[in-house]
Amino acid sequence: MKVIIAEKPSVGREIAKVFGATTKHDGYLEGKGYTFTWAFGHLLQLAAPQEYGYFGWSVQNLPMLPPKFKLSIRKKNGKDDEGAKKQLEVIKKLFDEATEIIVATDAGREGELIFRYIYYFLKCKKPFKRLWISSQTDEAIKDGFRNLKPGSDYDTLFNSAHCRSQSDWLVGMNATQALSLASGNKGVLSLGRVQTPTLAMICARYLENKNFVPELYYQVAIQPAKDGQAFRAISEKSYKTKEEAQAILDAVEATGNIAAVEAKPRKEPPPLLHDLSSLQQEANKRKGFTADQTLGLLQNLYESKLVTYPRTGSRYIGDDVFATVPDLISKLSHHPQFGKQATLLNGAKLSKRSVNAKKVTDHHAVLTTGVAPYQLTPDQQAVYDMVAGRMLEAFHQDCIKEITKITVLSGSKFTASGTVVQTAGWRAVFNDKDEEKKDEENASLPKVVKGEDLPILNKAILEKQTKPKPLYNEASLLKALETAGKEIEDEELREAMKESGLGTPATRAAIIETLLTRKYIIREKKNLVPTETGLSVYGIVKDQRIAQAELTGNWEKRLEEIRTGASVNEFQEEIKVYTRSITQELLQSGKLFKATA
Repeated sequence: MKVIIAEKPSVGREIAKVFGATTKHDGYLEGKGYTFTWAFGHLLQLAAPQEYGYFGWSVQNLPMLPPKFKLSIRKKNGKDDEGAKKQLEVIKKLFDEATEIIVATDAGREGELIFRYIYYFLKCKKPFKRLWISSQTDEAIKDGFRNLKPGSDYDTLFNSAHCRSQSDWLVGMNATQALSLASGNKGVLSLGRVQTPTLAMICARYLENKNFVPELYYQVAIQPAKDGQAFRAISEKSYKTKEEAQAILDAVEATGNIAAVEAKPRKEPPPLLHDLSSLQQEANKRKGFTADQTLGLLQNLYESKLVTYPRTGSRYIGDDVFATVPDLISKLSHHPQFGKQATLLNGAKLSKRSVNAKKVTDHHAVLTTGVAPYQLTPDQQAVYDMVAGRMLEAFHQDCIKEITKITVLSGSKFTASGTVVQTAGWRAVFNDKDEEKKDEENASLPKVVKGEDLPILNKAILEKQTKPKPLYNEASLLKALETAGKEIEDEELREAMKESGLGTPATRAAIIETLLTRKYIIREKKNLVPTETGLSVYGIVKDQRIAQAELTGNWEKRLEEIRTGASVNEFQEEIKVYTRSITQELLQSGKLFKATA
């Protein structure tokens, strides 16, 4: 008998349905020579400190470095979760009877960890194969079962997941106890490998924003006109004092001479397809959805067979998947919002900017599956439309713009700029306002030629002030986490930085939710703002290595290298050395608590 184990009951039932297995039992389904069972996400976790003999919270126990990690059943209110315990007994019985095990947990790092922890906890030695699919459609499941992979192909993926799990335990448990003990009676102050540098980013931005002192500066604006069409030109320089600006204003003449006219065409390539992180950012900007909310909606669409695997960190597809894209696009031709653009792309030459098999990680970018959506909630529909719309944008033509810059001489130099979209291309899909155009002074510019003189209708001094960097919202924080806080706008350069970002697309929503649960941050409208507790923790750890985004980002890169075969032992030793060092740093921070008391 072959046993198939899924990550969740809903997925297990869907796979069973494809096989026509309908006989229900407690915790599994049976039929056609197969049994189908499931976990409830993580049934097991790394054992708590007391299971290694570290009782109570004591400086003498620190750092806690178990010689060998143990697994224990998931806890509920401090005791073994009865539901998890019961399901493990079901899985053990089925594994004992199995001739072969087929792993159908989510095809990614955490899915692999969930299965392997069960397999090793039950001391199972049976052979297992891996189902690796990017979509839950019936066809994808059948195709996946025709192409099962040896379980050993994913040993390095498990190694990466296990190292991540161990390093989170070592850093989180030791740092939390060390800081809490150092603080005296301030209660439990939780720290974490990814949680703490994320908190540090939010606090640093908040303090920078709060302590920002705006500086006044001045510009001079003139309003030339051509054939009755006036436009605005701004002084090339800005001035620190009003007197300097006034001198420029006084020198403006009755006419202005057109010193230069530059009209350059510019191609704006389509955006890359969505991965989880970019979709969370878009959903936050468009709808105000939290990262966690977007992940939940996307997971639901995946389990309803409407989109491909959600927890992906890739924005690319391979040529094999690209071959299916024309059919996926044609199935959107009846979409109420995008039907016209889908029809336009039908049979057209598609952009291949998002096609690069070398840049596809465990899973390709998020796509629709071609299955027609039915009775979606408004929120589900909104996320589905973002996936569908981005798919059309990504394979669409370039947007062609003409960017015009006019230089006017009238006492000093003034410039006017304007952008005219000549061919909308991919921008026609959502028809959104062009972000680049929102700061432009002119909706349109008249046709002018070099050398001509134009009358100046008006002139004025503009009083402006410098602005701080805005507070983080979920969209901007997710963007910053991708590059460990480095501000990189270029889409492809950001992609290259992903391996050394903070956390992974699959874990970032949970990091934000953890900080909210710990009451280190709160949501104020769309912004993420630190609480007094969050700021006091930041005040203690800000100069210590546990708060450094780049260090944690480098670990993420190392975990990715383990996935491709790098040394596990080396990484584990480094984490132990680091744990000893930060535990010492944090225990000594008691002086800082006294200073801030």
